[in-house]
Amino acid sequence: MKLYSITILYKGSRVATLKAHHDLSSFGYFQRSSAQEFMKFTSQIIIERTQVAQRTSVKQEEYMCHAYIRSDSLSGVVIADHEYPQRVAFTLLNKVLDQFATEVPSHLWPNASQNDIKFDSLEATMQKYQNPREADAMSKVQAELDETKVIMHNTIEAVLQRGEKLDDLVDKSADLSMQSKAFYKTARKTNQCCIIL
Repeated sequence: MKLYSITILYKGSRVATLKAHHDLSSFGYFQRSSAQEFMKFTSQIIIERTQVAQRTSVKQEEYMCHAYIRSDSLSGVVIADHEYPQRVAFTLLNKVLDQFATEVPSHLWPNASQNDIKFDSLEATMQKYQNPREADAMSKVQAELDETKVIMHNTIEAVLQRGEKLDDLVDKSADLSMQSKAFYKTARKTNQCCIIL
C-alpha cells in the first residue's frame, strides 16, 4: 500500500492547484518529473469532471485517484496504489481539507498559486498515512481483528485435532477394556480347574 500524491485544489471558473506533495521515491530518477506532471494533470482533470460536494474514485492503470470537492469548492485528490483502502483515503482528504480551511483564509483560494500559500503539513500527513493501519484507528482495529481471527482459527484447529486424538484414545481404551475383561475371564476359568487344597 502506497500513497503517491496529495493535492489541494480550488474549483472555480478554472481548477487551480493550491498545494501538493508527491512521494516519487518509487519512480526512477528520470521518470519523476513526468510522474509529477501526470499526477498534477490527472488531479485537475478529475476535479474538473466531479460535481461540487461529491466524492469519487477513478482507476487509472494500477493507480487509484480519490477525489473530494467540498461545498465551498475546496477540493482534494489522493493518488495511491489500488491496495490502499478507499475509506482511509477519504478520511485523509477530509482531514487535510479541514486543516487547510482553518489555516488558509478562504478569500485567498480563488486567485492563489502554490507559492503564495503557506501550508507545510502535507508532507508530515502523507508520511503518517503511508501506513493506513497506523494512521487510521479503524484500520488498526481491523488489522488486530484479522490477526485475532487467524489465531482463533489455529486454536480451534488444534482443539479439533486434540479432540480427534482423544477420540482415538477412548476407542483404544474401550478395545483394551474388552481385551482385559476377556483375559480376566480366561484366567479365572484356567485357575478354576487347578484348585489346590
